[in-house]
Amino acid sequence: MNISGLLAASTLALAVNPCAAQVTTSQYNNSRTAATLHEKILTPQNVNAQQFGKIGAFKVDGAVYAQPLYVPAVLIPYKGTHDVLYVATEHDSVYAFDANRPGDPPLWKVSFLDKSRGVTALSEDIVACPFIRPEVGITSTPVIDLKTGTLYVLARTMIAHKSGDDEYLQLLHALAITTGVEKFGGPKLIAASVPGKGAGASRGQVAFDALRENPRAALTLVNGTVYLEWASSCDVDPYHGWVMSYDAQKLTQKSVLNVNPDGTQAGIWLSDTGPAVDAEGNLYVPTGNGTFDAANGGRDYGDSVLKLDGSSLAIRDYFTAARSATHQRS
Repeated sequence: MNISGLLAASTLALAVNPCAAQVTTSQYNNSRTAATLHEKILTPQNVNAQQFGKIGAFKVDGAVYAQPLYVPAVLIPYKGTHDVLYVATEHDSVYAFDANRPGDPPLWKVSFLDKSRGVTALSEDIVACPFIRPEVGITSTPVIDLKTGTLYVLARTMIAHKSGDDEYLQLLHALAITTGVEKFGGPKLIAASVPGKGAGASRGQVAFDALRENPRAALTLVNGTVYLEWASSCDVDPYHGWVMSYDAQKLTQKSVLNVNPDGTQAGIWLSDTGPAVDAEGNLYVPTGNGTFDAANGGRDYGDSVLKLDGSSLAIRDYFTAARSATHQRS
């Protein structure tokens, strides 16, 4: 087990809270408030050095960048009912722990790696970025659908070939929260292309690049649809900001948006939180440095905040600072 795994496990133990609250998405809700307003146990009086602190650790096999999720009273086959903590690692593993029993083995564990087929996580050298090391596997926070008991996870893997034509894959997994078994015919290979002449374009099409596109933003679930977003690894070109939506029970792709198909960059980072969602199901996403020409009739939205239609991912409105609009990036 690497040092990152040890550090992540120690940090996770501090977050365990066996109350009735549920944490099924990044920052607690689709408004991304980062507030659990139903918490009644922790108070300024009882959170003190004498009676509050680390109670244990959960052993995992890699670094943890994704926010752990929590569901109480889950019936695990042949193991009874447990308050479950779900943890995803950069070693492409997903764990289900009894949240009240740090140190116990996991209730179940799933690995997306396959040594016999040469399926591994990516390395920092392969993605040309030292920010996540030594492996890059599951970075974005998963999301849970309580209605169907499904945990959605976006994982990165690779298959090395002697010929040198290595394969880089990003896969959307739908796991049963009770067993970790794949559901709905998953996993689903992430693939897309849009008309454009931007970075990496070929024959008038810009294709999704599973190596260069980094899924940092958390997965989002709204009205039976799972939303995914991408940025980059260390601004290594070529890359674009992408948003895609998938049917939560069929895993079929519903809509695709490239926020700068005629330009470059404009990644959707979101610091691991997901898009904010309003009551009508519209998504709000900020983009990073990149080409902006929308004010002049173009289709590129670098350095902007976008309002997206939840059904079609069409850009309904946007805000771009005056300096970004005047000093267009390329």
